[in-house]
Amino acid sequence: MNWGSVDIGVVDVFWAFLSVFFFVGFGAYKITTHLPGKYETYRLYVLFQDLIRYGKTKQNLKRADWLSVFDVPKRWFWHFYAVSVGWNGLLLLLSASVLLQQQSYPQWLTGIVDILTGAPSTDGSVPQLSTLLVQLLLWIHSLRRLLECLFVSVFSGGVIHLVQYLFGLGYYILLGLTVLCSDRLGKGSGGLLSQLNWFHAAGITLFILASLLQHQSMVLLARLRTGNSGRVETLVHKEPKGGWFQLVSCPHYFAELLIYIALSLVLGGFSVTWWLVVLYVLCNQALAAQLCHDLYISKYESYPRHRKAFIPFVL
Repeated sequence: MNWGSVDIGVVDVFWAFLSVFFFVGFGAYKITTHLPGKYETYRLYVLFQDLIRYGKTKQNLKRADWLSVFDVPKRWFWHFYAVSVGWNGLLLLLSASVLLQQQSYPQWLTGIVDILTGAPSTDGSVPQLSTLLVQLLLWIHSLRRLLECLFVSVFSGGVIHLVQYLFGLGYYILLGLTVLCSDRLGKGSGGLLSQLNWFHAAGITLFILASLLQHQSMVLLARLRTGNSGRVETLVHKEPKGGWFQLVSCPHYFAELLIYIALSLVLGGFSVTWWLVVLYVLCNQALAAQLCHDLYISKYESYPRHRKAFIPFVL
């Protein structure tokens, strides 16, 4: 791939902006942890904390009563994945029709991608098979997370901010469009089977392993609130143990990052656009993991201080 020839589109600017936004947010949060206690009542401080926290990390936040107007239940997380299953399933079907039946994308969809990429719908360096595989894997990931939210996770009375909720609804819509934008970098030649390459196998393997890690972590978190019968016994937050929780406070967030890296591998590592998505996921999940990590340290006296928050032995 000739990296120097890569064009920057609206979609690239957007993901780069989100990455910088959450990176700055992460840095700002780290600074707030060293501020004197008196700043905890400052309006700007409270608004910032209210926007970056959700679920268990938000329950002890001292804030004005009017801010609760913007709270929605955290259990509504399943809405995000339901939207993704529907939307990305539709895009997958459309791509399958384009690649297998030699049909064209709908004009409305082509127009959106044209705007996001700033390039006409003609050509790029990502094989068509890669695009189809990433769409399939993204749909599988969304379906698994939807089923986990509905049948595995045990939600308490935790809340998320309305801004976070609206962002989550739009996130997977843009993510599906981003896959199509990545396809503009190039198209493969020959039949689908002739496009098979080693990076497809590497990416799919990493995707499966990361998905298993994330599912195991979600099951372990759910078992903190259920008994041997599987029935919910408590909604109290307990110290997570077992599995990769022995290495990091949030292995499910680490697995999320690995899943997006896996999708980038399936694209052959050719898509700068998708690497910007990976960068965003890194910054976003790092902030969420640090919030959980700091909560565990402050709440459980025996919590290992050497344990990392997000990436084993690193962060």
